Formats: sequence, C-alpha cells, structure tokens
Amino acid sequence: MNRKAYYGEFGGQYVAESLMNTLEELDAAFEEAIRDPEFLKQYHYYLKQYHYYLKQYVGRETPLYYAERLSEAYGTKIYLKREDLNHTGAHKINNVIGQILLAKRMGKKKVIAETGAGQHGVATATGAALFDMECTVYMGEEDIKRQALNVMRMKMLGANVVSVRSGSNTLKDATNEAIRTWAKTAEDTFYIIGSAVGPYPYPKMVKEFQSVISREAKKQFYEVENRLPDAVMACVGGGSNSIGMFADFIEEKGVKLIGVEAAGKGIETGEHASAMALGEPGVLHGMRSYLLQDENGNVKLAHSISAGLDYPGVGPEHAYLRDTKRAEYVSVTDTEAMDALMELCELEGIIPAIESAHAIAYAKKYARGLQEASGREKAMEKSLIVCLSGRGDKDVNTIADYLDGKGYLN
Repeated sequence: MNRKAYYGEFGGQYVAESLMNTLEELDAAFEEAIRDPEFLKQYHYYLKQYHYYLKQYVGRETPLYYAERLSEAYGTKIYLKREDLNHTGAHKINNVIGQILLAKRMGKKKVIAETGAGQHGVATATGAALFDMECTVYMGEEDIKRQALNVMRMKMLGANVVSVRSGSNTLKDATNEAIRTWAKTAEDTFYIIGSAVGPYPYPKMVKEFQSVISREAKKQFYEVENRLPDAVMACVGGGSNSIGMFADFIEEKGVKLIGVEAAGKGIETGEHASAMALGEPGVLHGMRSYLLQDENGNVKLAHSISAGLDYPGVGPEHAYLRDTKRAEYVSVTDTEAMDALMELCELEGIIPAIESAHAIAYAKKYARGLQEASGREKAMEKSLIVCLSGRGDKDVNTIADYLDGKGYLN
C-alpha cells in the first residue's frame, strides 16, 4: 500500500490497473514541478496574466472584504474572501491553471474535465483556449439544463460539451464518464479534476493549487486585524474551495474550520447531499471517503438546488479532517441557502453562487450561536472568514424560478 496516497484511512488509488502507471507518472511530474522554480514562476506569471483585467478593479489577490452590513445584521464580524471576482467567476481557475501547465509540461495534447455547476468546465475551457489544447467537458444532462449559461460559455471558448445521460444525470455521472474516457486515452490526454476528489495525487494537487485562497486570506486578515480569525468557513461538495480555504489554517489550532454541506430538502427527507452527516466510508471515483450509500453499499443519488454541491461524496482529506476533529462539517437546506443568498444581495450588493450561499447561511447560524453563548457585544468581537467561492450569474434562472415559486417576485 502506498501510504502517502492516504489521509488516515481515506484516499488511495482505487482505479483500473491500466491507470496505475498514469497516476504514478502524474505524481512524479507534479512533485518535480512544484519543486522546480521555473514551473512556479510560470504558474504565477500566467495567473497574473489571467487576472489582468480584474486587477484593474479587484485583482488576484482577490479582496478580503469586510461585509459591514451583513455583519451588523448577523451579529459577528464577517469577512468575505472574494473568489467570485476571479476571471471566469469562481475559484476553479486557480486549480485549472496549475493542472494545465502540468499537462503541457508532460507533453499532453488534450484535456478533459467533469463539471457540475459548470464553473470548472468554464475554467478548463478557458485554460485550454489560452494554451491551445483540445478540450472536452463531461456534464450531466440535468446540470446542462440548470446551467445553460455556462454551457454556452464553454462552447464559445471552443470546448466540446458532452451530455451524460445516466444515473442522476449530474456531477457523479459526469465524473464516471470522464474517468472512463481517460482510461482509454491517457497517453495523450490529461484529466483535469476540478474538486479535491479522485485517486491520489489529485486531492493533493487540487489542495496545492487552491491553497492560494487561504494564503492570501491569512495575510490579508492579519494586515487588518493583527491576529488570526476565530473561524473560517466554506461550502463543501467535493471540497475544492473549502480545502483551499482551510489549507493555511490547518496548523493554526485556534482557528475553527467549518465546512458547509447541502442538506437539500432536509436531511430527514433523504433528498440531500450531506455525506458527512449520513454517509459511510466507501469507494467512489478512485478514492475511499464518506459516501451516501444504501443498505447494499450502492451509492445513492444526492440532491441540492446547487448543481455544484449535489455530489454523493466528499474529498478524502475532508473525511480525515472530520474524523480527527480538526474540522467541523454542518449542513444547510435549499431554503436556508436561498434566503441567505437574497440577504447578501440586499445587504451588500453581491449576488453569490448558490453553492457559496450555503456558507453564508451557516454564518448566520454560527453568529446566532455566539450571541446566545456570550451576548451580542462579545459576539461582535469575534471574526469569521467565509469563502465566497463563486458569483451567481450562472444561477439567475434557478434563482428566479425558486423565488417566483416562493412569491418573492410577485
């Protein structure tokens, strides 16, 4: 057993024998690359190039924004790490730039990717256009309907978007199809996994390239507050933005790490994506982690109003952080997330992705807990960083349908 491929009992390389050599080659190339000053120089150079236009009004570093009105309404100091202001509209581009440069370094000519909400697909299509690589993105048929805007963006960027019609027609099934394709084409094709899931070394690579989020946030927060935050928080599907938000704080034992899963229509209904709450250890997509399973060990369908969170598992390092009690994982319903989304719109003029709104919703609960424990004055002395992982442009149709049904737009 390759122990470095595991986080405690989680992780590993549960793939066909035909892919083992590919994974070993990838691991060796990644380890060499992250120690090569030329590779890191190129990575940061292209990251800066990517964000040229954003730099004129936001920039990477993405802002750490003190949400004053939201803080006043919720009752504790809330800072938002504005990954929604990245080029392509989410944190996904951080990882894509790193992986696509690695693909070029390894001599690959094509890239493939899976996507749920479409943000990783758009980021991959963007990187492929920039680096002149052929790109195919696998996306569940249900998600293609929900995320038509991002599908069009991928096509405009030159990607071939393949509709996956199996299972729940969502992210899990798109990932299955991408892995099957990769197994047949690995010689000239690089699989850019967008979340902190999959066989080793993918969870390690995604964490490395997304850790820029917490590195920046830690420095930015210290510049303002001259201390560390009391807690950091992020939504969790597979776990890419959350592992990036946690990375630089894991060794800071005084900082609480809180991951927010999708409770969908309510955990008690069975229509949810809360693998940490009700999942059991199992194997999916080449890794061992917590999964939603039935009594026979079959992976169950996940549900969330958010296309990026309806995944029936979670990245292996998150499973390890949960079991070692370094991080806490909670869940938020569709309704709570949508209410928080509207509050952020109305209080701060920011339209978040529905995924990110789950973290905002739990920030409200967290603040209430602080006030109940020590009163509002003491609670306002506490501080929280929430990763605003993406913007909500892609979700406007879903939001309109939901709010119209609730009567909010009457």
